[in-house]
Amino acid sequence: MHRVAVPVTHTVPTGTTNAYLLGTRRALLVDPPARDDELDAVVAEHDVAHLAVTHVHPDHVGGVADYAAETGATVWARRGHTAAFEAATGVTPDRTLAEGCVIDTDAGPITVVETPGHAREHVAFELRVDGHEVVLCGDLAVAEGSVVVGAPDGDMRSYLTSLRRLRARDPDRLCPGHGPPIDEPRPTIDRLLDHRLERERRVRHAVESGARTLEEVVDAAYDKDLSGVVDLATATVRAHLEKLAVEGDVVWTPTTGRVRPQRDGRGGVGTGG
Repeated sequence: MHRVAVPVTHTVPTGTTNAYLLGTRRALLVDPPARDDELDAVVAEHDVAHLAVTHVHPDHVGGVADYAAETGATVWARRGHTAAFEAATGVTPDRTLAEGCVIDTDAGPITVVETPGHAREHVAFELRVDGHEVVLCGDLAVAEGSVVVGAPDGDMRSYLTSLRRLRARDPDRLCPGHGPPIDEPRPTIDRLLDHRLERERRVRHAVESGARTLEEVVDAAYDKDLSGVVDLATATVRAHLEKLAVEGDVVWTPTTGRVRPQRDGRGGVGTGG
């Protein structure tokens, strides 16, 4: 398994996105974020038969068209999301993948695990490397910091569920889309879960304490300067409010950006303000 950290122009934690090449012959290339000399060299030395991405955010797909054309690889996209894949990459996928799908490579069978949340079409890829269970987890987890889960593309309930599913699988190593490999997955997953649930607690407390607009909740839920990242914080809080509304804790009206505590016990998204 080869990992190449490719510099990207998008705002990402490390300034790079990891591309992975799995196998030597009939290899799978995952998440080529851009054309890159080091990645070019790795691709040239191997027979790339398959190309797939964990999700279609720009910092993960920028090299798909070039490497698909160069290698003639079979291009895979998440079932039900082929239009989004084509719009993001400019490439019409050859095949679709979903939970349990197996891609045959000389590195062994690579199994698709659906992990929505950071993006609705997000998947991970599971394989055995030197006898160890390894998961290429995309933007589901990172070794340090946290993962942005921002509405409307992100779904907080799905993200937490995906983290818990990954924890239950108990792999030996996670290979994320950004940063170094994670050799102790469960403590990292627990840290990410705790972080998200603490932010949710702050969002709920803000609403219960009188915050009635999205902006007011953002101000109350963060205790740091948000200069330069206020858009990400706002999208994250909105994703938390959507989750709390579905679970019946708040009444959230996305058309007006108004929120209030749930008092009638019916749950769901409110129609007023």
